[in-house]
Formats: sequence, structure tokens, C-alpha cells
Amino acid sequence: MKIKTNGIEINCEIEGSGPWITLSHSLACNLHMWDAQMDVLKHTFKVLRFDTRGHGQSSAPPGDYTLEQMADDVKGLFDALDIEQTHWVGLSMGGMIGQTFALKYRGIFQSLVLADTTSRRPPNAEQMWGERVAIARAKGMAGVLDSTLARWFTEPYRNTRKDAMARIGAQILSTPVDGFSGACIAISKVNTLDRLKEIQCPVFIIVGEEDHGTPPEMARAIHENLPGSELLVIKSAAHLSNVEQSDQFNRALTAFLARVN
Repeated sequence: MKIKTNGIEINCEIEGSGPWITLSHSLACNLHMWDAQMDVLKHTFKVLRFDTRGHGQSSAPPGDYTLEQMADDVKGLFDALDIEQTHWVGLSMGGMIGQTFALKYRGIFQSLVLADTTSRRPPNAEQMWGERVAIARAKGMAGVLDSTLARWFTEPYRNTRKDAMARIGAQILSTPVDGFSGACIAISKVNTLDRLKEIQCPVFIIVGEEDHGTPPEMARAIHENLPGSELLVIKSAAHLSNVEQSDQFNRALTAFLARVN
């Protein structure tokens, strides 16, 4: 279904019953990035998945986006669905939105899972993301497809799981260029590291051992700035650890949620 809020339409799906849990996907994906998590979550939780602004079937207005704007989108979505409290699982961009939301809207997250994400932009962020935007604008999303898959998955997985490459590749290709471009600008400016200690809910940090985009050292920096948080490094996984090592990811996620729910 689609919810109108904050000047756009947000596409979302709800499955299961129990306490709310919200899943927030990576740049250039959509809510189906979480398909491998649904079977283990929907029997215990009421699962909300949504397409972030600029992605999937949600509106993709032109122009630069901000993480604060994306957090406001989520607040509008929660208000429309009468969600007063929810667990949050965010991967990459979804983790950045989650951090921003938790700092702006206190008391809504019962727990926060930050997977393969970062809280501080690297020095070359604006140049790096600017180059990717330029390629996408010149060649369409096909221009960034191969390099994105190479960053997101280890080489053995890419070579042996052509089905997964086709599935995730289709999500990349279907992302509107305006949405990709706007979101790239937003995540190039992430800067929450010094404020993370303000987050009060339980936090679980997950990262693929071979994630070069948001590497384990960034996950450790988040962990060090969040007293009481938990950290897991998943072996044989790159950026989309929930896809590449879904069994490990799901076991760790459900164990954490059982402790905090």
C-alpha cells in the first residue's frame, strides 16, 4: 500500500503479528532486499517494510535528499500507521536513517540494529558519491550495476549465486536515477558518530568481514561510541550481509531480538 506523507508517497508492506519491527533497505534496493528475513520475523513480529524515498515504488522527486528528510518520511509513515514503538533494522542507508531518526525522535525505537553502515562520511565522500551520480545520470543505473554488485558481494558468492545477482541487480536497475542521485547526496553527508552516545535503546551492530564500503573498523567505531551495544562480524560476507549470509544474519538477529523484545 502507499502512504502519503512529507510531500511524497511511500510504498510499504505489512506482514505478521506481534510487536512492530521496521526494516529499512540499502541505497539502490527496495523492500524486497529483506525477503530472506521475512520467514523468521513474521511469526513473532508485525513487520513493516517500506521503499525509501527515491526507491522502489515510492516517490522519487528530483533534487538533493537529506537523512533528516528521510527520517521525517519515516515519522510520517509511523504516524499514519499508528506506530508508537517499533524495533528498527537498517542496513547501509537504512542504518544511517535509523541513527538519524533515533537522535531526532526519542523513545520510539525499542531496539536498533545497524547492519553494514557508517556514522561518519570519509574525507572523499562528496567526490566519490558525486562520481557515481555522474555515471548514473550519463549511463542510467546500468552504468553503476557491475561496480555496485562487486562492492556488495564477495567474488565467490557473485560467481556461484547468479540467481541472487539477477535478483539484486534488478533492484539496482529499477531504482530511479533521480532517487539514486538524491539519496547519494544524503548519505555522503552522514555525521552522527559523536552523538551516538545519546541513543538509549539496545543496539546491535552487524558487519560483513569483507565489507569495504562500510568496513568493520567503522562498525567498531560505532560500537565504541554506543556503550552497551553488541557487535557481530559475519565471515564470508561483504556489504549485503543479510543476503550473502542470510542464515548467520537471521540467527544473530532473532537471538538479539529475543533478548530485547
